[in-house]
Order: sequence, then structure tokens, then C-alpha cells
Amino acid sequence: MHRVRHTGVIALAAVGLAAVIWARASAQGGSRDVSIEGNEFAFAPARIEVQRDDLVKVTFTARDMAHSFAIDSYRIVKRAGAGQTVVFEFRADRPGTYPFYCNLSLDERCRNMRGELIVR
Repeated sequence: MHRVRHTGVIALAAVGLAAVIWARASAQGGSRDVSIEGNEFAFAPARIEVQRDDLVKVTFTARDMAHSFAIDSYRIVKRAGAGQTVVFEFRADRPGTYPFYCNLSLDERCRNMRGELIVR
């Protein structure tokens, strides 16, 4: 008789734990894959839109020469050499518009490489 009660308690605890895990996963948002190229002193695309709490996976490729991808508000600075690709992830946890840019100084035109991340 005591065994039946313990089994029921364990089953209820398991259901409760599953509900908590599901609620946390839902609150964290979805995932978003984004491909960005740095080429001829421009980003393509120059505008990225994601939802708040999305896990954003960025594939950044420098086509013609070394470029970087920097977003100060998220403390992201990634560099890719000519023809190289870097992949990284971050959680878009704050709504707003955040500029991204190339922080390299190989050529003055690098300063003109700008874009924006929009977190809805």
C-alpha cells in the first residue's frame, strides 16, 4: 500500500518537473540562424531582425579581405580572414536596435561597414 503512494508521488513530481522545464524553454525564445557576409566594405544583409530571447546563431563570412563583426552592447567582436567563416551564438535578451560594424583598420573604408540588429 505504501509503495502505491510513493509511485504516485514520484509520477506527480515527474509531471511537475516536465512542466517547469517546458516553461523555461518557452520563456527562452526560439533559435534563429543568420548568415552575414562582409564583402567590398559592406555587410549583407545590413539589417538583422530577431525576437527577444532568441538564441541567435551567426555565420559570418569575410569574402574579399579580413573583416570583423562587432556589437558593443552584446560584447561581440569576431574576426574572419579573407575567405574565412566564423560561427558564434548569443542570446538576444534585450529589445532594441543595436548597431554592428567592422572594427578593423586595414582600410579607411572599413569604418563605413555598418548595420543594425533589431531585437523585437
